[in-house]
Amino acid sequence: MFRRRQRSPATYRSLLAWLGFVLMVGSFTWLQVTSVPRLTKRLELTPPSHSGPFGVVVIDPGHGGKDSGSVKTGMVEKDLTLDVARRVERLLQQRGLITVLTRADDSYVSLPERASIGNNQPECVFVSIHFDDAGRSAAANGIETYYATHPVSVPDRITSWLPFLQRTSSTPPNVESESLAGFVQQALIAHTQAVDRGTRPQQFFVIANVRYPAVLIEGGFLTSKEDVQKLANAEYREELAVAISDGVMQYRDALQTQRTPAEEVPSQ
Repeated sequence: MFRRRQRSPATYRSLLAWLGFVLMVGSFTWLQVTSVPRLTKRLELTPPSHSGPFGVVVIDPGHGGKDSGSVKTGMVEKDLTLDVARRVERLLQQRGLITVLTRADDSYVSLPERASIGNNQPECVFVSIHFDDAGRSAAANGIETYYATHPVSVPDRITSWLPFLQRTSSTPPNVESESLAGFVQQALIAHTQAVDRGTRPQQFFVIANVRYPAVLIEGGFLTSKEDVQKLANAEYREELAVAISDGVMQYRDALQTQRTPAEEVPSQ
């Protein structure tokens, strides 16, 4: 009789580890592919009053509800972002554009839901409004605007959890978002005379997961006495809103200028 070879405890541990790994990867992949945020219905929108490269602007007031954002010296970020967002909404509507707010009151909206609201609109741009917190570095102040270097796809989200599967991205640079960020930042500095911290690439979830041009604005530091003093003034917040709407319109005009020569070639 031949004696059956018995596997060592180390072999069983190795098999269990691999089985657990495969189950983890499979579960995560399934969630990424099949999960659908609650707000996926495309909004029924009235066509804009005039034609152009885009007619819809999604305005995203950061934080809200249980997520207060930064709370410093009596200033609450979620309240400031909603205040400025409503002002931007009014100004853009006056210019004939359609606006969609990711939240219109003090409610909590998850990051995937915010991105989904943008992705379920017709051709649009996405503007997320925030205010910064420099921690112990109270000297930091000014305004900066972020853009994602490239949109995130489902495979990107999966490999971000599995670094050994990552490879150099072949996705072209997100030039539309970078251009939008440049126009918005330039307008913000021109209107507010704040410290210009420039535009920066950053893969923030809420802008990296939107398939349209998207930017995230940090409109000042709640840890800066200088910035807080300005933000406490409603007239200054109005200037922030005017600057954001101006930046969006200037970006739109630039796109229109790029398209016009090809569209207006006279017939021979």
